[in-house]
Amino acid sequence: MEKRIPLIAANWKMHKTVGESVAFIEELQREVGAVTDREVVIAPPFTALAAVRRVMTAPGYRLASQNCHQEAKGAFTGEVSGGMLKDVGCEYVIVGHSERRHVFGETNETIRLKVAAAFACGLVPILCVGEVLAERESNRTFKVVDEQVQSAVLGLTPQQARELVIAYEPVWAIGTGKTATPDQAQEVHAFIRERYAALCDKTVANLTRILYGGSVKPDNVDSLMAQPDVDGLLVGGASLEVGSFKRIIRFVSP
Repeated sequence: MEKRIPLIAANWKMHKTVGESVAFIEELQREVGAVTDREVVIAPPFTALAAVRRVMTAPGYRLASQNCHQEAKGAFTGEVSGGMLKDVGCEYVIVGHSERRHVFGETNETIRLKVAAAFACGLVPILCVGEVLAERESNRTFKVVDEQVQSAVLGLTPQQARELVIAYEPVWAIGTGKTATPDQAQEVHAFIRERYAALCDKTVANLTRILYGGSVKPDNVDSLMAQPDVDGLLVGGASLEVGSFKRIIRFVSP
């Protein structure tokens, strides 16, 4: 079976100016160098995308946007289309992050449209799914995640289903300092892969990368990445400092 290449993604959210972003990327590339056995994806704020792309020269580094609009163009003040993101050098786009769902009110249907729009522009979506604390405590994790995945993949071609990256981010572990245990992460990742096999096919599911996101830190990265169905990480706060993010990129494989 083809090996799944680990993907380590940094989501900077609303942090870093253009100058800070450029300085970070330059230092990270000096410290880490080229990466050949994993991908490093950086999602800076919109204002820094073009500048980051210009200095992102080391092999193995990719540019992502934190969001996109579902329409290609139009009277959508303040929004950015997939075509615009592709134009500045993005290869990936994060879609359906928990903050987009729970702070900005994006629905499963909106996220499905964004996934389709991203593929239409030649971008690879990183689809975020996950449950809030009340849903986990009421044993609804699998139901919520299943609904989110099913909705997002509706209408995808087999090739698109293969390229899609899924990120499981338990909402209760984002920015709270709480982290799902490696066993908890593995349990949900294995469920997602099983359901993806039923929705698409087993070959596609075995090739699809499923990331974990939720208070990832240097001291838990190795145990998370040791899980058989954890193929990478979506990193928030720990990606804002070169030292901590460097250690996460350099996770130790089992």
